[in-house]
Formats: sequence, structure tokens, C-alpha cells
Amino acid sequence: QVQLVESGGGLVQAGGSLRLSCAASGSTFSRYTMGWFRQAPGKEREFVAAIWWNSGLTYYADSTKGRFTISRDSAKKTVYLQMNSLKPEDTAVYYCAASEGWHYSRDIADFGSWGQGTQVTISS
Repeated sequence: QVQLVESGGGLVQAGGSLRLSCAASGSTFSRYTMGWFRQAPGKEREFVAAIWWNSGLTYYADSTKGRFTISRDSAKKTVYLQMNSLKPEDTAVYYCAASEGWHYSRDIADFGSWGQGTQVTISS
């Protein structure tokens, strides 16, 4: 059974940086797409970025492209989200998710395993 545990959230000022980590277990993940999503208060969960575990191919939401970078360390079975130039509108709970297969989906329904989330708060 796939388990995902996020860490690295916190409170930072606008313009600052944070790196989130997602420790994955329960599979080899070589044929998985790993994603980050976020959910702000009163809003729907939205796609942030994703990576194909095997090749490292990445894709991003328009709102995060150029500021956020997703990566993975296969030896540590960990996926990272480096977030730079943070804005107050980036405030949300950030979730790590896993999906079997390689794809370009941004749909939460295509990701079957989820972590508990980590809070990111950006002050203005």
C-alpha cells in the first residue's frame, strides 16, 4: 500500500522560499506519476506540479511555472517541491499524490494515493 508523508511547510514572508518533501513508501514507484496539489481555504484542491518518477519529466500549473520546481530522489524515495518567490496567494495546504502510470493529468481523480498535507502560509 502506497504511503505518502509530507513535510517542510511553514510560515514565510512574501518573496521567500520553502522546500516541501514527500517521503513515499509501499512501491518501487518507477511507473508512477507523482504530483503536488494544494487547497486554499474555501477553494477546491488544485494541481501544482507533477513528475514522472522514472524519467524525471515534469509539468506545472501556469500559476507555478517558473517559480516552483518539482524533483525526486529515487534512492531516498522522496519527491520535492522547491517553491521560490512565494506570494500570499500560494497559502494553502499542500498535498503529495501518486498515480500509477505516466501521464500529464492535472485531475485529482487520476491520483489514487494522497498524503495528509502540510500547511504553507505566506505573509504579506
